[in-house]
Amino acid sequence: MSTHSEYAKELFLKGYNCSQAVFAAFCDETRVDTETALKIASSFGGGMGRLREVCGAVSGMFMVAGMKNGYIDPSDRKAKSEHYKLIQDLAKEFEKENGSIVCRELLGLSIKKDNYEPEERNQIYYKKRPCSELVWQAAKILDDYFKKIETTDSEK
Repeated sequence: MSTHSEYAKELFLKGYNCSQAVFAAFCDETRVDTETALKIASSFGGGMGRLREVCGAVSGMFMVAGMKNGYIDPSDRKAKSEHYKLIQDLAKEFEKENGSIVCRELLGLSIKKDNYEPEERNQIYYKKRPCSELVWQAAKILDDYFKKIETTDSEK
């Protein structure tokens, strides 16, 4: 069982958006303080400010990956390529499980842009939205990845 995935789901159910829930659940790994993590990820909920584009849980997953394995030298093409491969692999894993990484497709919405007003979080909201499970899954994908890396590193 993934501790981060349970914590991410718990954060989402407390009212944080999907991106905040995933990114903040990994503060122990990224060494970003919770308040900063919540602020950084706040724009990415609802598929980027309710634009219904890339799922916020996926964006949160990418932010964690960047903090843990991102590159800093813009001329280091190898590091950049390796990081982009990681991001594409994480996206592929999420898409394999859910059919898409796009918020509106995951929610079955026909609209491209949504109202900027967030919906009230209540039992009806949680019943009609798969978001808590998507948040859980994004965090689990990251945990599985980190576990795989640790295993590979310890075998060296």
